[in-house]
Amino acid sequence: MKRIFFTTLLIGILYQVGLAQNFDETKLDNYFNALEANNKFMGSVAVSRNGKIIYAKSIGFLDFENNIKADENTKYRIGSISKTFTAVLVLKAVEDKKLGLNQTIDKYFPTIKNAEKITIQHLLNHRSGIHNFTNDKEYLTWNTQPRTEKEMVGIIAKSGSDFAPDTQSQYSNSNYVLLTYILEKCFKKSYAELLKEYITQPLGLENTYLGGKIDTSKKESKSYRYLETWNTEPETDISIPLGAGGIVSTPSDLVKFSNALFEGKLLHKESLEIMTTFKDQYGMGLFQIPFYDKIGYGHTGGIDGFSSVFSHFPDGNISYALTSNGTNYNNNNISIAVLSAVCDKPYDIPEFSTYEVSAEDLDKYLGVYSSAQIPLKVTITKENKTLIAQGTGQPSFPLEATEKDKFRFDQANLVLEFNPTDKTMLLKQGGGQFIFTRE
Repeated sequence: MKRIFFTTLLIGILYQVGLAQNFDETKLDNYFNALEANNKFMGSVAVSRNGKIIYAKSIGFLDFENNIKADENTKYRIGSISKTFTAVLVLKAVEDKKLGLNQTIDKYFPTIKNAEKITIQHLLNHRSGIHNFTNDKEYLTWNTQPRTEKEMVGIIAKSGSDFAPDTQSQYSNSNYVLLTYILEKCFKKSYAELLKEYITQPLGLENTYLGGKIDTSKKESKSYRYLETWNTEPETDISIPLGAGGIVSTPSDLVKFSNALFEGKLLHKESLEIMTTFKDQYGMGLFQIPFYDKIGYGHTGGIDGFSSVFSHFPDGNISYALTSNGTNYNNNNISIAVLSAVCDKPYDIPEFSTYEVSAEDLDKYLGVYSSAQIPLKVTITKENKTLIAQGTGQPSFPLEATEKDKFRFDQANLVLEFNPTDKTMLLKQGGGQFIFTRE
């Protein structure tokens, strides 16, 4: 649901890879132990081969304040992975002839711009042109408050259109919120009931359902952000994301869901082929996820302090899922490590070093920085002994000191190098380098 400054999707390496028939579980345990010991990650992972879970691991806390540790049954908000479930439900409706992919949405939402031209398929493939309401600056001022369907449709309608339907692709949570309402209307049941009836109950996914107010007594985890310690993040009201980002689950359940989907247990073969047909990098509730020479199908998710990913690799029949309620690291690196262990590829256990700074040391970096190379301003502030960066129109994020005048944000593989004398900042990411000057 949320946007993160300078994020990357997933794995992208292009070499031959084999399958480890017996991988080194102890090394992978040590990998996660290093993350936990250095407050880099809280969450869970699971991976299966040929339908059987061969590794699962949980670290961190579901409730940090009350010292309640996470375990295999801890449930996490999975954010936009919910879209995969919603796409399955829509295609079930198509199979039942309750909906048509070429059916326009004006019958349901006459106030939406271009509704008479936008089809169900456009919504599924992010080709509707409907503006993504979570991109608006105001979104984080109201996302913790409940919203009715009428209010949400009004917000989406007011946001308008970014392009003519089916002329391009652009990710929009609005599409899948509207699909949620369409499903409820055509089945005359709530989204929560549909999820249970068509997916979770038939598959025995006991820890997967539409979320609500987080209840730690039910092993539902809070989410966190790391600023010297783990701090609780605000909680988006589930009436807003719904089928775009409102489901809670566990990695084991996501792996089971993934296996069932790609084994044809949820949809007809023809529907699955439609779902996995990509245009401009978008399938229906799916992305393509590369790992070495393998191409997987899955989705990522992010909401509040939660982040997640699931993927299925037909070559090797591997399914993988990660759910997190707090990360101070790049989750992509974790995914690479787990899949490398399963596929007999090398990976290293990370080593972490810290560079101590005082609150006063940070004052020389504070200010607003702009660049002639890219149309972005970065505001640098501080909270106690932590430097905070925020790109234009983006959420803020903490920086970790690594050495004198150098800071990093591991989640996005981002490095900032300051020169206080020249009042400049060098931003490094993905092989690119950009000079910023303090205004």
